[in-house]
Amino acid sequence: MDRVNATTPAAPSDDPAGAAFAALRTPEGEQLLAELRDHDPADELATATRLRRTHPAELVSAALGQARLRQRAVAKFGAEDAYRMYFTPNGVEQATRTSVATHRAARFAGLGVRSVADLCCGIGGDAVALARAGISVLAVDRDPLTAEVARANAGALGLGGLIEVRCADVTEIDTSPYDAVFVDPARRGGRGRIFDPEAYSPPLSWATAAALKAPRAALKIAPGVPHEAIGPEAEAEWISDGGDVKEAVLWYGEGFAPGVFRATLLPSGAVLAAPAPLPAPPVGPVGRYLYEPDGAVIRAHLVAGIVERCGGRLVDETIAYVTSDARYSSPYTSGYEITDQLPFNMKKLKALLRERQVGVLTVKKRGSAVEPEELRRRMKLSGPNAATVFLTRVAGAPTMLIGHPLS
Repeated sequence: MDRVNATTPAAPSDDPAGAAFAALRTPEGEQLLAELRDHDPADELATATRLRRTHPAELVSAALGQARLRQRAVAKFGAEDAYRMYFTPNGVEQATRTSVATHRAARFAGLGVRSVADLCCGIGGDAVALARAGISVLAVDRDPLTAEVARANAGALGLGGLIEVRCADVTEIDTSPYDAVFVDPARRGGRGRIFDPEAYSPPLSWATAAALKAPRAALKIAPGVPHEAIGPEAEAEWISDGGDVKEAVLWYGEGFAPGVFRATLLPSGAVLAAPAPLPAPPVGPVGRYLYEPDGAVIRAHLVAGIVERCGGRLVDETIAYVTSDARYSSPYTSGYEITDQLPFNMKKLKALLRERQVGVLTVKKRGSAVEPEELRRRMKLSGPNAATVFLTRVAGAPTMLIGHPLS
């Protein structure tokens, strides 16, 4: 979400960005945005020149900027919502994908939660998902422009009756009247991503304390959070969408499972869960099949569960590739049949691919510094066949595994 530090002074409400946003919400601004819905960014200079003949230059610039943000937001919000909503640059970058926000809202709604205090609400993407689940929301952000954007989005999507937006310091909000609390701390600063949870804004320790005070709570954190930073009171969930890990959530309170780590795969909704930590899985030679766990399974340190289910082993104690002599089908893994195993050697790989007439090569890597594009360039591929090569380590040795996906 688009946030500022919870303890820094708010920007003046009459700053240029605020004035530009207010202009976009006038009939003239809305007309411009509608006209720019399908504009081609490559023609932006010509478009700006044409529009400035009939509209103020500042409004045209603001409308073009907002049109670009809406086009970027389609990937997260879908076209129907994105072209009705308003965004800030950081808001598009940090907003939760709709599928993930909907999943989280459904977990709250399934436990009977009817009201949520959404702290650090940003542009309101999570508040929208909660409201659509029938939950009333207090959405709080300290930045005046961000709060105004969230308010505009609630109205634009017809959810103003369920979402109250308040511009305030989240550390001063009384959350006791609400069934649950959702906290989404800022994880970006002036120099980019913040990796230290105590450097979040507000810090993870404050967010955890706020969560523990509520009957139920969810705390959104970076997927790469150190597991030792997760307290025993939390159920930890890593969520992937279409195979890409999107976020981690710490759940607190009645209905959740403290000490359990969970991987959720969207859009299927498949869930793999186990008490943490799992025992270290066995390591052994590469078998006929190789399984690549979903990123959420890896982040949740649940690869050992996959090893147990398929009766397999790891190819290396530090690499999350699972191998087995038996074919195994699971929503938590992608499976491959391995045809060749080579020590790392570019010339030998090139000769083998030429012999197999491989013209299309998929390159996957774990534990290797080789860049896939560089490898493909050096192979000089030609032929009607396809293959997958894994650049990895087997029992500590740099290795190439060649195979193809299981149907």
